[in-house]
Amino acid sequence: MRKFTSPLCVSLAVLFLAACSPKEEQAAAPVQYVRAVEVETQPLATNATLTGGVSARIETELSFRVAGRIVERNADVGKRVKAGDLLARIDAQEQLADVDVAQAGVQSAEAQFKQASRALERQKTLLSKQVSTQAEFDAAEEALRTAEGSLDAAKAQLASARDALTFTDLRADADGIITARTAEVGQVAQAAQSIFTLAHDGPRDAVFNVFESLFLKNQPDSKIKVALLSDPAVEITAAIREISPTIDATTGTIRVKVGLGDKSDVMPLGAAVTGVFSYKSRNVTLLPWGAMASVEGRPAVWVIDPATKKVSVREVEVSDYETGKFAVSAGLNPKELVASEGGKMLRVGQTVEIIPKDAL
Repeated sequence: MRKFTSPLCVSLAVLFLAACSPKEEQAAAPVQYVRAVEVETQPLATNATLTGGVSARIETELSFRVAGRIVERNADVGKRVKAGDLLARIDAQEQLADVDVAQAGVQSAEAQFKQASRALERQKTLLSKQVSTQAEFDAAEEALRTAEGSLDAAKAQLASARDALTFTDLRADADGIITARTAEVGQVAQAAQSIFTLAHDGPRDAVFNVFESLFLKNQPDSKIKVALLSDPAVEITAAIREISPTIDATTGTIRVKVGLGDKSDVMPLGAAVTGVFSYKSRNVTLLPWGAMASVEGRPAVWVIDPATKKVSVREVEVSDYETGKFAVSAGLNPKELVASEGGKMLRVGQTVEIIPKDAL
């Protein structure tokens, strides 16, 4: 004879087992041994060291004002030049021809002016003797004024042609050093095409390409320590002179210029330098990397209740990541205990045993 179990009895048995299971599991869960640190706030002054280069405060792109084939080049990269030095020259045949044409125009206009002047003088004499009419005198006077205007226009054209002839010579506009060259002899240069880059003598800047993240939370101190990369003993303290208002779309950086003054003797042009950007100190809690946990991808730590020795996970705000430690700016209270080691296997509500500091 078969025995049938009542569905009500089966349901009660399942509920009983389900109610007892968590307690049995919790009772069976072993105590996790962890190391702990007490939360203490302390001032933290952070800094960032970046690499840059020394450049001239003023740099100019030198170019011809007329187009032509380069026939002479007297400067190369690194050459020191003086204001007015001839750097390059283009073929001036076209400009010389323009000067010759303009000179011929002036000579023709001068001849017409002289002829008109003599004609007016004759008309004056004839009019005084009542041999000529007033209309003929007025016509001669008008011809003279026209000839005078033509002469002025021809002289202006000659001056313009001579001025264009000087454009075939490319000269330095200031004392300095040639830092770039983009043309060779035989090349056809276009008007306004850059041929040389001239770094002017005088004040120097240390130029750094700074990542945007360094400016997101706070601005660095205005004073920067700049040192030669080849000789860190050569160091000066300078002020930030200019911060670019835009971000470079290619590198994602902001250009920062630090004014070095006239320090060409210790900071030569083009030298690689390091700059230490310091930030104002803030009160934070420094924890070792082993204390880092996560809640849905956000930073968190395990907090230990000193009375029950049970742990709970708490989200925190991390302000900086240092070597071997991270700085917590919000989310913790002084004197709280945080698991610094052994937190990888913890779960909420688990009982822990704190390992003494002097234990291995």
